[in-house]
Amino acid sequence: MRKKKSKKREIKLETRFSNLALSRFINYLMKDGKKLVAQKVVYQALNNIEKKTKTNPLEVFEKAIENTSPVFEVVSKRVGGANYQVPREVRPQRKFFLACKWIIDGACSVKGKPMAAKLAEEIIAAFNNEGSAIRKKQNVHKMAEANRAFAHFVR
Repeated sequence: MRKKKSKKREIKLETRFSNLALSRFINYLMKDGKKLVAQKVVYQALNNIEKKTKTNPLEVFEKAIENTSPVFEVVSKRVGGANYQVPREVRPQRKFFLACKWIIDGACSVKGKPMAAKLAEEIIAAFNNEGSAIRKKQNVHKMAEANRAFAHFVR
């Protein structure tokens, strides 16, 4: 018997831009429940983006998320005693999560700068289809393309 479905929690909009995507990004960035620290870092990063690109930082952020979002990913599936990497389309919620995660991981991997500066650089790089988050997306797509022969194992 299956468990009942969990309810989707309502996410409160962040105060400055009233943008749901930005609220979710702040929540993904947050560590140990320190939301104010995460908000401060994101707002500083958006200010840096505005200074460097001279454009609306929200548009840059949303385009960066769109550029980083994967279309396909591989999922491990066990068939007849062997594990296959089966390519599968990514759901919209997971697309956003993976894009945010890759941007945050790319920013965290750089050493020697404040987090706001690293985050701003990674978002601008993703906006320009560069950077570690875009490389990660391309690697995932290569894996899915290489395992296209196993696509018939999809549930």
